[in-house]
Formats: sequence, structure tokens, C-alpha cells
Amino acid sequence: MSNNLIEQSAFVLHARPFQENQQLVELLTEYDGKVSALVYVGQSKRSIKKGLIQPFLPLRLTLKRQGNSLTRITSVEATSKSYPLSKNSLYSAFYINELLVRLLSDDIICETLFSHYQITLSALSQHLPIAPQLRRFELSLLDELGLSFDFNPVFDENSDSIAGFYYLAEQGFMPAYKYAVNNITTSYFTTQHLQAIAEHVHHNKPLLNTGIEQTFKLLMRDVINHLLDGKPLNSRKLFKK
Repeated sequence: MSNNLIEQSAFVLHARPFQENQQLVELLTEYDGKVSALVYVGQSKRSIKKGLIQPFLPLRLTLKRQGNSLTRITSVEATSKSYPLSKNSLYSAFYINELLVRLLSDDIICETLFSHYQITLSALSQHLPIAPQLRRFELSLLDELGLSFDFNPVFDENSDSIAGFYYLAEQGFMPAYKYAVNNITTSYFTTQHLQAIAEHVHHNKPLLNTGIEQTFKLLMRDVINHLLDGKPLNSRKLFKK
């Protein structure tokens, strides 16, 4: 990111108190990707800046970086109202925020992901079905991280001796042979489900039933858990309450 002042759109992903009436804020920005920045919010509980540093509120702000010191937010204003989120839609929004904080590197341009983030918040606020919105966003994030699924094996290696496929992050889809399934500790997925997911991902064909949707969810969870080194996401606990 340049040392110059840069005005851009942004969203707060996470914020916590810092020294001397400041907050350390994790942002998703239009031009600079994920940015950690300091903002002075003052002592007053009615501080305008403090009221603006909240998730899911579209912001226009100016960032300034000086040498090796932390980036600072020098000005901030809301460009519209917060996305109206509640219950599972709100929990889902916290989930995608936590994914970005935990998995996205700082200061890497990701304008497509920023756009997908806004699209996802908009869809969640309209109470559209949640699962498809989360899967689309997860795929967008994986693309940004340089990861993508090669579904060729689930089409090319289809035989009666294969019970399904399991996924290894370093190797992709591996066949689960019927004679060996009792010794496979990694969960595997049916070939038909994975083929349907491939058609959905690459050709936007609808997922035909809840079983395929559940397979897609479990597949994405396996990949994300690997990226997180098995460390749990706090936002997932919200769905259990």
C-alpha cells in the first residue's frame, strides 16, 4: 500500500480497544484488501468514529501509512445504513468476517473478493437461502487464496470398485476403494454428489437435493479446517446457541 493518503470503500471485520482511546481495526478495503489500522475514537461514549467502527456498515475512509508504523484511519464516514441482519443471517455474516480475518493475508489487492463480500451481505440481508451464499463466498475466498478444486478425478476414475472420493488439500480428490473404506480415517463423499457439485461450481447448475448440499458443506468445511490448522472458528458456536 502506498504511503499516500488513499480514500476508499471499506468494511470493519473486527475491532478491539488499543491504547490511548484508540481501536485496532481489521478492515476489508476496496483497493488494499485486508488492512490492520489504528483509529482514534476519543473518550466520549458518543464518539462519532466509535459509532462508525462496527461490522456490516458500508464505509468510506482514508488510510495513511507512515514508514514502519501502523496504518491509520484519518477520516471515516458511512455511505449507507448497516445491512439489516438477524439470527442465522447475522451469524453467517460474522462467519465470513472471521474467515477473512483468519485466512486472508494483509495488504493484498482483492477487488473481486471485496465485491463478493458485498453481494453476500446483501443476499443475507434479503433473507435468501443461507447455504448457497456461504458456499459462493467460500469458493471466492479459496480462489483468492490460490486454491481451486480439480473435479476431473470424480469423472475420470469412476468405476464399480470406487465407493467415492475423499479430499486431501495437497493432492486433491483421491478414490476411496470399496475394499479399503474400513481403513480410511478421512470422510469420503459419493461420486454422484461430487459430480453434481462440480456441475454447480463450473456450470451453475442447481444442487438437486439437501443431501448434495450437505456434501458441499462438509467438503468446504474439511478444506477450511485444514487451512485453519484445525483451530475452531468462534462464529460457528453462534449457530449452536
